[in-house]
Amino acid sequence: MSKTALLFAGQGAQVVGMGKDLADKFPSARTWFDRANATLGYDLAKVCFEGPEAELTKTENAQPGIFLVSWVCFQLLKEHLPNLKFEATAGLSLGEFTALTAAGALSFADGLRVVRQRGKFMQEACEATKGGMAAIIGLDEVPTREMCAEAGVVLANLNCPGQLVISGEAEKIAKACELAKAKGAKRALPLPVAGAYHSPLMASAQPKLAAELAAAKISAPTVPVISNVTAQAHGMDISAKLVEQVCASVLWESAMRHLLVQGFTRFIELGPGTALSGFMKRIDKTATMLNVADAASLEATVKAVPV
Repeated sequence: MSKTALLFAGQGAQVVGMGKDLADKFPSARTWFDRANATLGYDLAKVCFEGPEAELTKTENAQPGIFLVSWVCFQLLKEHLPNLKFEATAGLSLGEFTALTAAGALSFADGLRVVRQRGKFMQEACEATKGGMAAIIGLDEVPTREMCAEAGVVLANLNCPGQLVISGEAEKIAKACELAKAKGAKRALPLPVAGAYHSPLMASAQPKLAAELAAAKISAPTVPVISNVTAQAHGMDISAKLVEQVCASVLWESAMRHLLVQGFTRFIELGPGTALSGFMKRIDKTATMLNVADAASLEATVKAVPV
């Protein structure tokens, strides 16, 4: 019997128009967008549907926006496949909050509010520091770590074989890109982000996020939720791990390999974009990868899953 894991999109997946066709086509989706607007006290749905891009890209909008669209995709998947069983969840960075909410550890309202505040706190940290990130393509982890130590930056995301992301002070990122190319990286591309996510430059966001999480009710998840920090299932210290995650490396490849070893063969990516599907193709080509981002992909996934 194949085991199914649900994967939730992270920041960078946002795109103007995300969720709009779902809200237009499915009344239940529209209801979730309306609930989100009421919970936050502003029209997040309009920012998702209409932008402008500069507004949607702001961390304080992008994070709750992706959370919301991913949640709507999850709800529609359950609505169309009421017998679908999933045995684990995981999410990339902010997607970990969606994964925890899908597993019942957080209520929708608490998850959305915490993610909105997390985005604000990280935006504040970005504005207080001059940080950046870069994708390192085609260089293994060991030489990348050596380059990071030499340049004074950190390894932020270990996404899949041949795709790592570094983070740190902007001028050090530029130096690190040069060093990476000298070590044989095919490409070293600075990323269009507001700051140095998953690095010590985000430390000012941690105590504020801890306070927000302390005010939210966190329950034991109904299925294992894989932590970005440990690449293992969350234990009792969910809040502490979510606070640690702000500055820690995202061990995505290790998290996916953990699920593969546990016998998971089918993965459904929920939310805008298909980045996680792309990572999985480079981690294990034999895994079945489906996604729900809009009405067309929902229909395709529903058809592909045996009832």
